[in-house]
Amino acid sequence: MALPTPNLDDRHFQDLVDDAKRLVQRRCPEWTDHNVSDPGVTLIETFAYMADQLIYRLNRVPDRLHVKFLDLIGVRMFPPAPARARVTFWLSAHATAELVVPAGTRVGTPRTETVESTVFTTEDDLVAVPCSLVAAHTRAAGGELVEHRFSAALTTRFAAFSEVPGADDELLLALDAAAPDCAVEVVFDGRVEGIGVDPDHPPLVWEALTPGGWAPCAVLRDGTGGLNTSGSVVLELPAEHRPALLGGTRAGWLRARVVDPEDGRPPYTASPVVEGLAVATVGVSGTALHADLVVDEALGEAEGVAGQVFRLGSAPVLAGAVEVVLEVGGADGWQPWKRVDDFAESGEGDPHFVLDACAGEVLLGPVLRLPDGTTRQHGAVPERGAPVRVRRYAVGGGAGGNVAAGAISTLKSSVPFVAAVTNARSAQGGVEGETLEQARTRGALMLRTRGRAVTTEDYEVLARQAVPELSRVRCLAAGEAGVAAGAVKVLVVPAAAERDGVVDFADLVPDEAVLVRLAEHLDRVRPAGTSVLVEPPRYRGVTVVARVVALPRAKADRVREDALSALRRYLSPLPGGGPGGAGWPFGRSVRAGELHAVLQRVTGVDQVEDIRLFSANPVTGERGAERDRVDLEANSLVFSFDHQVRVDPR
Repeated sequence: MALPTPNLDDRHFQDLVDDAKRLVQRRCPEWTDHNVSDPGVTLIETFAYMADQLIYRLNRVPDRLHVKFLDLIGVRMFPPAPARARVTFWLSAHATAELVVPAGTRVGTPRTETVESTVFTTEDDLVAVPCSLVAAHTRAAGGELVEHRFSAALTTRFAAFSEVPGADDELLLALDAAAPDCAVEVVFDGRVEGIGVDPDHPPLVWEALTPGGWAPCAVLRDGTGGLNTSGSVVLELPAEHRPALLGGTRAGWLRARVVDPEDGRPPYTASPVVEGLAVATVGVSGTALHADLVVDEALGEAEGVAGQVFRLGSAPVLAGAVEVVLEVGGADGWQPWKRVDDFAESGEGDPHFVLDACAGEVLLGPVLRLPDGTTRQHGAVPERGAPVRVRRYAVGGGAGGNVAAGAISTLKSSVPFVAAVTNARSAQGGVEGETLEQARTRGALMLRTRGRAVTTEDYEVLARQAVPELSRVRCLAAGEAGVAAGAVKVLVVPAAAERDGVVDFADLVPDEAVLVRLAEHLDRVRPAGTSVLVEPPRYRGVTVVARVVALPRAKADRVREDALSALRRYLSPLPGGGPGGAGWPFGRSVRAGELHAVLQRVTGVDQVEDIRLFSANPVTGERGAERDRVDLEANSLVFSFDHQVRVDPR
């Protein structure tokens, strides 16, 4: 999008006249005739007209020249980035035939009286593949497979693991078909034998066999407590699940594998006894975008001239959502054109176009006049009258799509045999579009870096440009927080779901694919001999225990919730948190004194009687000793954990 031109002074003729008349009333109260017939008012209007002309010219000098210069060097504002959520479509019955949830299926959060629904759209066709159990196998750690084959149901009992289960004991299930991206229900019937196992944290993992080896399955629901009671386990199989040959049987393979228990949790003391097993497909999972997809939009007809501009029906077009494909009709049907960043390398016959995502404009190649008087065409020109269309693009996005786990529960599109939809994990990656001030700052840095990373600021700018779905980026130079000589460390914080300051700790860990993509990009722009490490920051948990006195007639429950929300927002690593509103600064210590001021500003709080500060482990929940401040290293951010506020009446 061409950068908007700011006004240094937005007053116009009538504003100046009104301002002058107000000054007259204060400075010269004896002047009472303010009608247009008064000679003094005539003079005011004359001077206002002259000042209006000066303001008009002023608004077109410094900032306008600055912004136009940014346009010349190719700085365009970044459009919003959409949040992505992993959604599961639940079938109304076990799948008996393939069921397709088509691309473009719309789902969303429930609409309320005060909040509109946040709508997501599936990117691709999702196929629910029916599957059933063919055979079960058991294998002790390092031992041989023992097969338990059956036709409709098991008729004999067998132990799922060794007599005293140990790490890497396995229960393997052979399915008649692989079911990639499907939600599969394993129905288990057996006796309770694994005495002592914590049913919420059993020492058991579920995995599926892929061409790359055994890959973990997400456990969406476990009603067996780790195969410790009859019930069902619902698994989300990885996208790479394929049929494989194992023990002479070609099948889609799943396994339950015993692992070492977590610290302080009990192991299996005896093997679960299997009396019955069944497997069926109950759903299908895929990625949904916080966006609306526009499909096969006609843009009009080509005029047969260079530099033609077509305007899309909706804008801005989302960054990194779907590939935008332009098609031009002709005698041979629709021909796709390739999107490029600019026309510098485009030849006369190259079917290229440039997309201005923020403005929602499709630009075709221009013709340039050379110093010798000849012209050069950059990019092909469609024939006059040729129809032009865009196959697909996405609009919407923004930080509002970072919804919490379980928030997506409404089907906006009707899909046969689909009963419900859920998201087991929160949506991530939604980022607002770039502001004018951010674009101006980035333009100055881009002019200095010229696409190469030298300083830490260069790495941060280029990282945000390559992966716009990140909410924060911080680069540490050699010597900071243990960074070795000749290396830099880039710390990234994903855009995560946040409600009243509550953030799931797991959502602050960026996706592995994002880290790889960013590392590959920075590897191309780094100086020779410099190594680049991309990783998330270290998070230091902080717990605040406070006691406040409420104002008369203030509701204690409301004051408590507002106080907790204020603490969580202030101690948030995401944008909106911290003393400056840009997220808690890297390496900045947390002091009890500043939290006193945060609570004092809460509506309904009369006095803050006591504040205690503790370090905490957000993974284990352990709380450290009380302290006046919690120090953070340069590669660390704060994480709010389990604050407690007591509200006393006045």
